[in-house]
Amino acid sequence: MLNRSTLTAGAVALLLLMGLAAVYLPQLLPAWGGTPTLVASDELTYITDLDFWQRTPRERAVVAAAHFDLQHDLNNVPLTVGDWRGVNEPETNQEVLILLEPEQYIQRLYTDSAGRYLWLSMVGGRSSQPFHAPDICYDADGWQYELGSHATRLDEGGEIYGLWLYGKKQFPDQVAPTEHVVYYFYLFPDAQRNQADGIVLFKLTSARYGTLEETLALHEEFVRTLFRKAGDPAELAHNAGA
Repeated sequence: MLNRSTLTAGAVALLLLMGLAAVYLPQLLPAWGGTPTLVASDELTYITDLDFWQRTPRERAVVAAAHFDLQHDLNNVPLTVGDWRGVNEPETNQEVLILLEPEQYIQRLYTDSAGRYLWLSMVGGRSSQPFHAPDICYDADGWQYELGSHATRLDEGGEIYGLWLYGKKQFPDQVAPTEHVVYYFYLFPDAQRNQADGIVLFKLTSARYGTLEETLALHEEFVRTLFRKAGDPAELAHNAGA
């Protein structure tokens, strides 16, 4: 028969298990394929999407490792992330800045220990003028290209989506064509997505390393150094009101 001591010990053990679950279960869910929990108090939480004009089914809430909003200087995004080391390469074509009139325009060249490179462009503005799809420029410059979308799985759970462009152009002085792979998405400071609050374009550009899929995997690796976890924006709004 169960006595009072046995019942008391069982109750204590149950409370301990519940406490451990509360502490460790949120960390284990991503590893088990569960959805990470996002709350309004998460620092550096943004909304990301494929388009800045309208919401798409690929809209996600994402927790970043740095500030990606116009209330902060985008120059403060780290130059060293994972295996990547970056240097600032300011835009030298003043016509670009005159045409786009961005509030912030950051251009960097990152390289890894294998010698591969990625250009990171961050363009911030409070209107639609600074933003346009990269294929507009590639088309105007005579490139042949393909377009698509791609998901990036984040280390702490969830995924965000970006658009990719694979472009090729044969220049007169080159034996083989030049090839570019571009991966980009837009960031908003909150779910309201008001242009006046600012939009940031996050864009990566590189040569093709191996196949297109292998190159996009390289871009994913870089993205994961700056973005931790993602989830449904509706969940974030629900938790904010809780």
